[in-house]
Order: sequence, then C-alpha cells, then structure tokens
Amino acid sequence: MMQRMDWRSAGRVLLMGLVLLVLPALAAAKVDQSPRELVMETTDRILKVLKAEQAEIKKNPARLYEIVDEIVLPHFDFRRMSSWVLGKHWRKATPEQREQFVTEFRALLVRTYAAALNDNYDQKIDFLPLRAKKDATEVTVRTEVEVESGFPIPINYKMYRTKDGEWLVYDVSIDGVSLVTNYRSAFSKEIRNGGLPRLIASLAERNQQSKRD
Repeated sequence: MMQRMDWRSAGRVLLMGLVLLVLPALAAAKVDQSPRELVMETTDRILKVLKAEQAEIKKNPARLYEIVDEIVLPHFDFRRMSSWVLGKHWRKATPEQREQFVTEFRALLVRTYAAALNDNYDQKIDFLPLRAKKDATEVTVRTEVEVESGFPIPINYKMYRTKDGEWLVYDVSIDGVSLVTNYRSAFSKEIRNGGLPRLIASLAERNQQSKRD
C-alpha cells in the first residue's frame, strides 16, 4: 500500500495513478443507468475527444483543461470533498474562506487530472463488476488501469446519488489510498503551520504558476 505524502507529492502521484479519471458527465444521462455504465460511457467519450484534439491541444494547452472541465469534472461534488478534506477547519472557516478553498482546490484537481488524462489516454482500463444493491444510494465503481510492467493499478471511485438521481463522486482511491484522506492529512499539516489563509494562498500561487508553465 502506498504511504501518505504531502499535498505536492500527492499531485505527482495522481499524475501516475489517476491516468483516466472517467466519471459520468453526460447531462442527458439516463436516470436508470448504473454508475458503472456511466463511467464506461464517459471513458469512451473522453478518449475519443482527446485523441481527436491532440493537434489543437498542442497548439493551445488551455483546450485540454476545457475538455476535462466540460466532460469529467462537473460530476464531482467539490464542496463535499472540500469539507471532508478540511475537516474541523471547514467548520471554523468563514463563508468566504470556504468558497476560496473550493475554487482553488477544484483548480488544482482540474490541472492535475487534465495532465494525467492527456499523458495516458491510450491506457487500457478494466471495469470490474459493481458490488451494490439495485437501490443503493452510495456505490464504489472499481477499475484497474493496466501498466506496461507490473500489476494493474486499482482506481476506485466513491459516488453517491443525489435527490435528483444524479451520481456524483466524492472520493477517489488509488491502490487503496484515499485522495480525500491524503489531502486532508497534508492540508492539516499546512494549516497547523500557517493557518487556512496561508494554505489557500499557497494553492492559489500553485495554480497561477501552472498557468504560466
């Protein structure tokens, strides 16, 4: 099992592990479609778009972020993820600080996922059977990403169903390591050292640097 790491290292691990973050992103998706079917359908869609737009992405790197933002990330519950990542610090934060953190945390994930997707869009993914009751409101969609050498990388997506019937992701685990838990541990240390405002500023600075790179 992977060891916990600081939040900067966690981003690098995501580039390797979250090679294809493929979550439901079809606005007109059927309500009775299972989360596994949605993941498979969106996988096919994002791969086709990335392959078709490689020339445009090379000319305009911002297009990559637009693609991921449009197809994949709208079905993340970033507010829930943010509240779990910050834990007690979320409850103590002001409304403005919460919104700032959600914005910067989302931007961090968008850029990390976009790079991972574009670097590994030709990887093969196996979709494992869904272990959930038909009326379940929370499920884990299990996948395995094949690598050139070694064992496949298991990537699991924890999702819940909203009152409107939409499936949203609230955590991702790579090789048994929870994304939320990893960031929570790293961010907690950062907050202890400098407070929540410093963490938000650090995230904002990193996001701005990514835009310049």
